[in-house]
Amino acid sequence: MSVKVYTNVVIAILFFMRLSLHAQGRRADYLRADLIRGAMNSRIYYSPESFHWIGNENKCWYLQNTPGGKIFMVVNVDSLSQHPAFDRSLLAESLSSRSGRKTDADKLPFDDISFTNNDRVIEFEAYGEKWQYDLANQQCTKQGHAETGLPGNPRIQREEIPDKIIISPDRLKKAFIRYGNLFVQQVKGDTTPVQLSYDGSPGEYYSELYMQWSPDSRKLATYKIVPAEAHLVYLIESSPADQLQPKLHTRNYLKPGDRLPRFTPELFDITDKKQIPVSGLTLDQQYNLSLPVWRSNSQNFTFEYNRRGCQLYQVISVDAQSGIMKAVITESSNTFINYNNKRYRYDVSDGREIIWASERDGWNHLYLYDGITGKILNQITKGKWVVRNVIHVDEKKRTVLFTGSGMKEGEDPYLLHYYRINFDGSDLRDLTPENANHVGFFSSDFSFFADIYSRIDSPPTTVMRKSGDGKIIMNLQKADITSLQKTGWKIPEPFHAKGRDDSTDIWGIIVRPGNFDPKKKYPVIEYIYGGPHNSFVPKSFISPPASGDYRTWTALSELAELGFIVVQIDGMGTSNRSKAFHDVAWQNLKDGGFPDRIRWIKAAAKQYPCMDTSRVGIYGNSAGGQNAVAALLFHPEFYKVAVSSSGCHDNRMDKLSWNEQWMGYPVGPQYAASSNVTNAYRLKGKLLLILGEMDTNVPPESTLQLMNALIRANKTFDFLEVPGMDHSLGGDYGEHKRRDFFVTHLLGLKPPAWEGMAD
Repeated sequence: MSVKVYTNVVIAILFFMRLSLHAQGRRADYLRADLIRGAMNSRIYYSPESFHWIGNENKCWYLQNTPGGKIFMVVNVDSLSQHPAFDRSLLAESLSSRSGRKTDADKLPFDDISFTNNDRVIEFEAYGEKWQYDLANQQCTKQGHAETGLPGNPRIQREEIPDKIIISPDRLKKAFIRYGNLFVQQVKGDTTPVQLSYDGSPGEYYSELYMQWSPDSRKLATYKIVPAEAHLVYLIESSPADQLQPKLHTRNYLKPGDRLPRFTPELFDITDKKQIPVSGLTLDQQYNLSLPVWRSNSQNFTFEYNRRGCQLYQVISVDAQSGIMKAVITESSNTFINYNNKRYRYDVSDGREIIWASERDGWNHLYLYDGITGKILNQITKGKWVVRNVIHVDEKKRTVLFTGSGMKEGEDPYLLHYYRINFDGSDLRDLTPENANHVGFFSSDFSFFADIYSRIDSPPTTVMRKSGDGKIIMNLQKADITSLQKTGWKIPEPFHAKGRDDSTDIWGIIVRPGNFDPKKKYPVIEYIYGGPHNSFVPKSFISPPASGDYRTWTALSELAELGFIVVQIDGMGTSNRSKAFHDVAWQNLKDGGFPDRIRWIKAAAKQYPCMDTSRVGIYGNSAGGQNAVAALLFHPEFYKVAVSSSGCHDNRMDKLSWNEQWMGYPVGPQYAASSNVTNAYRLKGKLLLILGEMDTNVPPESTLQLMNALIRANKTFDFLEVPGMDHSLGGDYGEHKRRDFFVTHLLGLKPPAWEGMAD
């Protein structure tokens, strides 16, 4: 069926369902919800998702969706032109002939290409094979089987591989670990191994994983490691595909409070065949030490030290002659240091200066340090806004290209803009002035970038800009959503209201059903993820697939079609605002931003009386699953129905790395205070728990222990376990059960039978 015919059929079906809504009841809503996903995926035209620059050229390609199918486009910045990368019909004809598979030119079986042979040949993978297409003779040639990847765990630690050698930069020496000790030998001549350490053992060994030669090949830095005992978690796979009987799976999984390995920096003089003691600082209560990095003059190396509890983070320099350590940069906090998303370091001129990100003034900004003395030379960025990501540092021009948000008064403070600034903090330039969320794709020399800008309520516009001043040099595409709007789909609405402090704006979105009637009353459902490692409300109309935003808000639209108003909010305790905004989460994950979320929903309902705040539901996954249950435990006066999937219901049961950063170390009473398990006796309202039995992210026992506590407290709840499923909202089956649960308990309707739903 052609794209045009398919589109007309879907429009007719949706139109009929709207006309027959009252006759078919909620079944029509379910069918419309199922169609929303496909419609939103296929009916947004002329909206590229990403750009791919071709080598060092001022050319790039992108894939766009059109009413006539997808087209690969090439942009030539030098000639300010764009054109199709190839003739789709000719390629489809050749591929059909050579593969023996009928290929539709409107639906080519690949989404990725690469250019070779001076851009005269493109390469792609289709039908399980690698192909080349000669643009001159329009012929496809098979190049072999497509790579499917290798099985197994890619994170194999090097110390587990015996006698793995590390070659020196001058290629004359090699180092390796044997029986936990360091050995070095010449590549030529006398190749007798020389043992440089003698204190290694299975309980305290040197590691090849961190071994780093100095650039002059005269010294070597590594760590000696005291390992921690394994902490195993268990998964029972009830229904494996390859056998009848269940399988038991085990893996090492550290939880808050578990002992961590200890690392000791070690330095060896290879020329003099001696070990240089490293001293000067006490690296106690380590969370981790980063890989040693040598300066090009081989006079010293640096590493980063993160103390457990995430309240002290240092850049440490080690003198290669004396072995003396000193802290060049020290970052400290009374709450937490967000090293996951906000840590940034760039060494200028081989470390003579360092660009470093810090929230020390209450907002995430960039600072310029003297890399030798550790003195702050100046603050590069400043103000009540945040640096979100550094894109490029130009040492010659002494400029920084970065994304920031919150700089523009009256604008959504999460919208990303691109900026350029000098090292000394002067000449700040806004490269993307439009009131929108900007997603940029930069050329290899950072001279140009393709900018896709949009908002959740404004379709994408795509332009080509100069990186120096942001000037638009080409208008590339403007999205067309006419076909999507014909389905009745409603564009989400951004909304903001004051938070718990009566002064801070809390931002979120409102999603309405396609057959929305402002005279009706609609239950409200909140999709929640309280973080706190990021902010989560989508900001782009169509986001790059890797961001997850696209699937998030399409899912909200699908749920709304059943007869709900669906909202998503970033309350206090989430990231990308001020440090004080973020610190609300400190040792208090049960807060979840609920005081702000409740005020936001009430403010929205005051403006839109169609929102019924007496019928409010909530759902979330992972940490959002924890939040969803917490809503019924700590705020049952407002939230009445919750669906929680893959929930982390007690932060002592989940991964150490995430939970200790926000809940602190050592493990104390704050963990029990935020625990859904400990507080299970508080449950009021209707609850559905969804769990994948093979969850490798949040151990299933977190949900099972919550169930145990609920049963002991004589609380009623529903439960769905999906065999074989990993960390998930429950897949298609779980999605259907979630919809049924809300329809039953918020709409008071009996859901339609599943049988024949897809017919």
